[in-house]
Amino acid sequence: MTQRRDRFAGRVAVVTGGSGGIGRAVAEGFAGQGASVAVVDLDQSACDATAAALPVGSGGAGARGYAVDVRDQRAVADLMAQVRDDLGRVDVLVTLAGGSLGTPKAVEDIAPEDVDLVVDVNVKGTFYCAQAAVAQMGEGGSVVTVSSIGGRQPSPVTGVPYAASKAAVLGLTRRLAREVGPRGIRVNAIAPGLFLTGRLQQMYDEMPAAERDEVLGAIPLSRFPALREIVDPTLFLASDEASYITGVVLDVNGGRFMPL
Repeated sequence: MTQRRDRFAGRVAVVTGGSGGIGRAVAEGFAGQGASVAVVDLDQSACDATAAALPVGSGGAGARGYAVDVRDQRAVADLMAQVRDDLGRVDVLVTLAGGSLGTPKAVEDIAPEDVDLVVDVNVKGTFYCAQAAVAQMGEGGSVVTVSSIGGRQPSPVTGVPYAASKAAVLGLTRRLAREVGPRGIRVNAIAPGLFLTGRLQQMYDEMPAAERDEVLGAIPLSRFPALREIVDPTLFLASDEASYITGVVLDVNGGRFMPL
C-alpha cells in the first residue's frame, strides 16, 4: 500500500525512546506522514538533534525534543501536558523507552537493582506514559505499547527480568484497552523480534558463532529485519486503518514465534 504523506496530518505523536535507533525511525515515519512529533528520551541534546533532523510534516507543527525519565510519574504527567501546550494536542503515544538496559542475562548474575531497573522502565514507565497520554487524548487517540518476542517465548539474548517485564506489558495493554475503549481510545501492543540496533546488536555480536547461527536459523524468513519493518506496523496500529483494532498484540518477528 502506498502511504499518504498526510496520513497523520494535524495529529501529534509522542515517541518515547525517540532518540534510539528504532525510536528515530518511528519518529521519522510519523513526521514523514504529516504528524507533529514529540521526541522523548533521557538526553535533551539527543532529543533535540533527532527532532531537528525530522522531515517537515505536511500538516503538523514540526517536532520538539523532551527529556524525561519515564520512571518518574509526576515528570511524565508534566511532560504530556507540556506537549499538549507546545504542539496543541496529543493523539498518539508509542512507548519505545525500555530494554534490557545493560543488565546481565545469566540468572546467577542478576542483582536486585537490575530487576528494579528493568521492571521500572519497561513496566512502570510504559504505564506512567500511557496514563499521562490518555489523560490528554480525545476520541480517536491511540497508544502503541512495545513488548517483545522475548515476552512471548524464551529469548537467547535477554534475561528473566526483561522477559517478565515485556510479558507484563501485554497484560497492561489489554487492561488499558478495556478501560479507555469507551472513550474512543485504542491501545495495542507490538512485539518485535530481533531488530539488531544498539545494545542488542552488541549482544548478538558477542554470542558464539554457533548460537548466532541458531538464532538466525530459527527465523522462517531466514533474515534479520530492516528498520522499516517495525516502523510500518507501528504506524498502522496508530492510524485510522486500524480504527477497529484494540487490545491486540502484533508479532513482527519473521515467523520465529507463531501463536495459536
